[in-house]
Parts: sequence; structure tokens; C-alpha cells
Amino acid sequence: MQQGWGVGVVIPARNEELHIAGVLETLPSFVDLAVVINDGSTDATEQCAREASCSANVIILNTGGIGVGGAIDTGHQYLLTQLQSPFVSAVMAGDGQMNPEDLDAIISPVISSRYDHVKGNRLIHPKGYNNMPVLRKIASLILAFFTTLAAGQRVSDPQCGFTATSHRVLETWNWERSWRGYGYPNFWLIQLARYGWTIGHAPIESIYRNETSAIKPTSFFIKVGAMMAAEHHLRNVSWVISKETPIATIGALIAYLSGWFVLLNELLRTGDSIIGIKGWLVYVLVMLCWFLAHLFDRMATVAKQKAKKHATT
Repeated sequence: MQQGWGVGVVIPARNEELHIAGVLETLPSFVDLAVVINDGSTDATEQCAREASCSANVIILNTGGIGVGGAIDTGHQYLLTQLQSPFVSAVMAGDGQMNPEDLDAIISPVISSRYDHVKGNRLIHPKGYNNMPVLRKIASLILAFFTTLAAGQRVSDPQCGFTATSHRVLETWNWERSWRGYGYPNFWLIQLARYGWTIGHAPIESIYRNETSAIKPTSFFIKVGAMMAAEHHLRNVSWVISKETPIATIGALIAYLSGWFVLLNELLRTGDSIIGIKGWLVYVLVMLCWFLAHLFDRMATVAKQKAKKHATT
């Protein structure tokens, strides 16, 4: 417990027999309950978790391979039934890539009610991405750009899964349509923005050894990219039709549609691809319209967060 708040930690794990005990044994003493989600492991992950010495109460749930997102959701929902409000639910991977000494920095802004959700940011830590493979760094930068667009706010390290979430968010979350697989952090950031929850970022250390990622890059980018595009548009549409539409959302909609009008009008008029100097001018104008749409969207996101904060205080 920290400052009157219960502290739970959700630990998704699949075939982590080499690391899960170390994760549990190094959890800070203020953690009340650690929920290990054994998601379809075929090794001794469960046994190692049971034998680990941990200052917190440890519960092991078996989910049979539903995906990392579904496993984390299962842990959050379990904490809702076990911890009394107020409480904070943190997520730490079972592979030992998250430094338990950073947990206090992750949960403190939630406990102080400064933010509703805080995620780790490896870029703002003194060690940066540390030993992260080059291809992962590039992929992370690309995903940061598109997550920033989809969430309507700057996100520089979207794939970091070290997070802390207030009970207030979990008590109102729509678990039926949550995202179950990889891309879970991106989905959460977009949904948090949609409903006006505030998001903070805390520096955390990046720990990499010789692990091999199970993510298939092509499939991941297609699925997660499509999800972010769809959720981005759903977020904006939900705001447009809302009874409390942020004024900036109307500006974003006008700028966004203007960009499409300029582009499609030129394509239909020429009946071919746009080339030459005039073509570049058209592209510049389209990009300018969409850039303005994003700026208006950021303003709308801030307005939505302020309204949510006012309603919950």
C-alpha cells in the first residue's frame, strides 16, 4: 500500500521460466497483490512463480494463450474484485525487462491524482533505449508517429508496456471490446484519449538481453495499423456526435475533410496520378490541411481531458 492506495501488479507471462521468479522476488514491499497471468506456457513458468519468494500475495491465473492484451485485461479485472478503492494497477512483463525500482515512479502520479494512467517512457530515461535492437528502435519510432496521430497527443514510446492505471479507469472500462493481442498499449492510449482520461509518462530503464521477440513484423504492422486507423476515426466520430462536442473537433473535421477534398478533386479532374510542380503543391496543401486537423485534434483532446477531470473531482 502507498499513501492509502492499494497496489496491484499484473504480470503477463508466457514461457518465462527463466525470469518470472526474479520479477516476483524483486517487487517492492509496497505491492499488495501480484497477479501472474500464465498465458499458455509450455515450460515451468507456473511452477517457478509458485516457488518464488515474494513479499506480496501472489495469485496465478491460467488463461491458455489468449494473447498478451487479453492476459493483462484478465489481471486488471481480477484486481477489481480483490482490492478496495482507491487502488492502482500496474503492469510489468514477466520477462524481466522492467526494472522494479521504477515502479514507484510509475504509480506515484496516479496515486497523487495527477494522471489517470501513466506509462513508462524509455526515451526520457538517461540510458534511453539502452540495448534495444536497431530494428525495434525504428519500429518504435514509426509506431510513435502513428500512435500520436491516433491518440491526439504526443506519445514518444508507445510500445512500452510498463504502466499504472487508476481504479477509476478500470471501473468504467469496456472489457468486451478491448484488444487482446500485440498492439495493446496503442489501443489503450487511443481509448484513454477517447474518454478523456489523462495520460502521463515516467522515465524507466530499458533492459534487454538476448530475448527473441515473438512478434511477426509484417502481420503486426498490418493488424495494429488497421486497428489504430479504425479507432482514430471512431474516436473522432464519437466526439462529433457527442452532446458535448469539443469545439476544436469541428475544426479538425473541417481541416481533415478539406484535405481529402483537395486530393480527390485533383485526382478526379486529372484522371491520373498527380505529378509535376502542381502535383507537389497539391500534396503540400493536403498535408497542411491534415496537419491542421491534427493540431485541432490535440486541442480537442486537452479539452476532453479537462472536462473529464472536472466531472470526476
